[in-house]
Amino acid sequence: MDSAAALARWHAVVESRDAAGLPALIAEDAVFRSPAVHTPQEGRDTVVGYLTAAFTVLGPRLTYEREWLASDSAVLQFRTTVGDMEVSGVDIITWDADGQIVDFTVMVRPVKALNAVIEHMGAELMRMLAG
Repeated sequence: MDSAAALARWHAVVESRDAAGLPALIAEDAVFRSPAVHTPQEGRDTVVGYLTAAFTVLGPRLTYEREWLASDSAVLQFRTTVGDMEVSGVDIITWDADGQIVDFTVMVRPVKALNAVIEHMGAELMRMLAG
């Protein structure tokens, strides 16, 4: 699958705001790299968990403004609001030959926005674990 098709699948799930579509997009050995967690988070279930929390925290107002596409990856610049904080960031997504996400890296700025994201993502991840 080419990057354009893989990216279209990602956009469809994001636009639906339905995290149930995530597992089909994520490779079994995928890695998630958070701006808040030092170590890479590994495995489909873990990556799906982080992205599901991100749908709740970042998703309601998330809009992609620009994107750069390569043969096996894309960089997506986004804006959203978390609480009353405006957040800017990029998602760097890499796919395998089957179009499944193998690496998902998030970068967020400014630092005050990152702190808001850390607080809200931590609370959402704890809520998910408790549920």
